[in-house]
Amino acid sequence: MKRRQFAPWAAAAWSLPLTAKSGGTTLAQAMARARELRDQAQRGGDQPYGAVVLRGDSIVGEGPSRVVINSDPTAHAEMEAIRDAARRLGTRDLSGCVLVSTSRPCRMCEAAAGWARIERMVHGEALTDAGRPS
Repeated sequence: MKRRQFAPWAAAAWSLPLTAKSGGTTLAQAMARARELRDQAQRGGDQPYGAVVLRGDSIVGEGPSRVVINSDPTAHAEMEAIRDAARRLGTRDLSGCVLVSTSRPCRMCEAAAGWARIERMVHGEALTDAGRPS
């Protein structure tokens, strides 16, 4: 499957602004937060990964990698962000949300994003659109 660079016209299709609207979060700002979480994980002795979940223009979940510090092989940053979003929103249905992560989600994380009904996945500095989880 060919991966795509984020296309500005695509933002409207999944309700995520390219520029902030009075306090809203853009993809670039979401990625900046994911990088902060990645750095936090690394400083804490864990793997260098971070992720956030966006709904509209708000971050509703976030997580650094906690695999090493929690001795939990499933505590990837994406999994932590999905868990955090589900807790905050009080639902396992994350329809309409976008998973933004510092690297391409692994198969486990992509499967969890699919089960949570995440709409899109965006990863890396180039904001690569990985599409809908499969």
